[in-house]
Amino acid sequence: MKLEILRPGFATTVQDLGRPGHAALGVGRSGAADRGSFRLANRLVGNPSGAAGLEVTLGGLVLRATALTTIAVTGADCPLTVGGRAFGRNAPITLPAGAELSLGVASAGLRCYVAVRGGIDVPPVLGSRSTDTLGKLGPPPLAAGMLLPIGSPPIGFPTVDLAPRAALPVSPVLRVTPGPRRDWFTDPARLLSTVYTVSPDSDRVGIRLTGPPLSRTRHDELPSEPCVPGSLQVPPSGQPILFHADHPTTGGYPVIAVVDEEDLDVAAQLRPGQTLRFRAS
Repeated sequence: MKLEILRPGFATTVQDLGRPGHAALGVGRSGAADRGSFRLANRLVGNPSGAAGLEVTLGGLVLRATALTTIAVTGADCPLTVGGRAFGRNAPITLPAGAELSLGVASAGLRCYVAVRGGIDVPPVLGSRSTDTLGKLGPPPLAAGMLLPIGSPPIGFPTVDLAPRAALPVSPVLRVTPGPRRDWFTDPARLLSTVYTVSPDSDRVGIRLTGPPLSRTRHDELPSEPCVPGSLQVPPSGQPILFHADHPTTGGYPVIAVVDEEDLDVAAQLRPGQTLRFRAS
């Protein structure tokens, strides 16, 4: 059983739940950016939560199955068809042998997830099949003509036929914990009173935000410090960068706050031009 990639879409990668535990080697966790949507897709096809699937940015993916299988699509609001027939997200879908799955352009959200029963069985690197776009680990981004092997299906079959989810927020409010370099800024509370806009220059490494710049009380160099997902690092421009799935393990700019891990799934669905705010957790 294989999946043949006919069109890879705008930016499609293989992802699982990442490779934690290697930060001392300079290797980040990586993995699915919206972990909740990723886990749900696997649950809908009966896979373990960490089975490798596809993360599709903005849609545009077209693939073909070489044998009968079951798939599920979650995350961003992408229209999808199988063999030209429309189907809904957040539900298992039977994909007949030779049928084509096509994802249109997302109308809300940024990333959708395609799980296939048995998981994508590419060789793991450091215990993970995730593509790390910063560290250049794992399989390369998808390209037309690729054949992705699928693993053996699990014994049990999914019993959930639909998992309704709330609509993605238009202008989300992300919870943050202040620090650790809050004292480097003249008015750190300004972070919580500003409406930020997502810059087009954003990716899996970091979400760049634009708004009134955060001014510093100090302008000396900060030695590199460990960084975690959700770190809001502020470069000299004063415009925060929200570190995400493929972020570097260290950074040399002060971190004014850290987004709560529970809100990183919401952050993963932010589109360029979308607005957001922060509040203390």
